[in-house]
Amino acid sequence: MRRTVREIGWAVRGACRGSDPELFFPPAPSVEQESRAKAVCAGCPVLDDCRAYAVRAAEPEGIWGGLTVKERRGLRFPAGWRQRAAG
Repeated sequence: MRRTVREIGWAVRGACRGSDPELFFPPAPSVEQESRAKAVCAGCPVLDDCRAYAVRAAEPEGIWGGLTVKERRGLRFPAGWRQRAAG
């Protein structure tokens, strides 16, 4: 069962808690929006917890822990991971 943000105790201490959710989950992502969201994350006291949760849960959308979906995917599946596993 997936946990909701309400169930994640550290989330209430996040720098994003008072921000518009569309900043982190935009209908049309842009470089500017991504930079603004990451700026909020940069000074967040729970950045590491947020990032670890998003990577572990494979969050499919949004900026979590200062990382985009593509950046989180890169942490979960680094370049060449298939070749190393097959060898």
